[in-house]
Amino acid sequence: MASQFLSSMSGMAYGGDDGAAPTSVLKVVHTTVLNYPVPIIASYNEARMHPINDGRQFVRRFKLDVKPVTWHDDYIDYWGTGVTAFEVLTSHKRLRIAMEAVVEIHEVDPAAARLGRPTVTWEELASDSVLDRFAEMLSATPTTAIPVDVLTLAQTTAAGLDPIAAAETVCVALRDQLEYVPGATTVHTSAAEAWEARRGVCQDMAHLSIGALRALGIPARYVSGYLHPKMEAEIGEKVKGDSHAWLEFWAGDWIGYDPTNRKFVSTDHIVVARGREYGDVPPLKGVYAGAPESQLSVSVEMTRLA
Repeated sequence: MASQFLSSMSGMAYGGDDGAAPTSVLKVVHTTVLNYPVPIIASYNEARMHPINDGRQFVRRFKLDVKPVTWHDDYIDYWGTGVTAFEVLTSHKRLRIAMEAVVEIHEVDPAAARLGRPTVTWEELASDSVLDRFAEMLSATPTTAIPVDVLTLAQTTAAGLDPIAAAETVCVALRDQLEYVPGATTVHTSAAEAWEARRGVCQDMAHLSIGALRALGIPARYVSGYLHPKMEAEIGEKVKGDSHAWLEFWAGDWIGYDPTNRKFVSTDHIVVARGREYGDVPPLKGVYAGAPESQLSVSVEMTRLA
């Protein structure tokens, strides 16, 4: 049995406050296929693939196609992420999850914070109101905890800077120490392990930067989504993409920063989920009854529509 459904969380038309035209419109197609050597008896899964609707971006269209599927339901989790839970209770050797979304993005100048945008002081960040409000995004987790030498580097780098400038400078300083090496780590690698190896990928650089910013007293959260790799592509041109990870830090408002690419988040980023770390936002997770091994294939295709 197959299921093709539109999530109840999808938007129908742009609902921006000012009616401004979108800065960019991106289409993303994310396909995951699991093949098993012998039939699987049952499978229980959660997909976190629905882009977020907020003041920065709006989801024009969302479709999730699961084959096979017995039951599904949509909900919003604790972190505000749209989740589709689904079960497969029929014997199957192949599971295919295909997501297609069209997202319009309205953020014009993500670096405006550096150019006079209102911010907070270090004293305000240390106030009880901020500490209470952002306790979860100020606390280290086993994945984001940093070694002493990273803390020292962050403190030295941030000295004399305001929180926004400090956040950017610390992220760049840490990124400069890590070589981007696909396959060098897994989604379970901690920031400390990536730092020791001096190698990693986007989630490692996000985890490490988040840990450093939290240690300085700047609230920071993990963001998963998509990055269009070629924004100069012609409208309608399909480009091979990938899932991506970056962070947002709070300095009077949440500001997106991409440590891997050493830049503020712009109209080439699509936000799907936010949390403390990767473990809060995996695109797909689940359990199944059957063979202990499976073959996984994932593809992401992105197209600029405007």
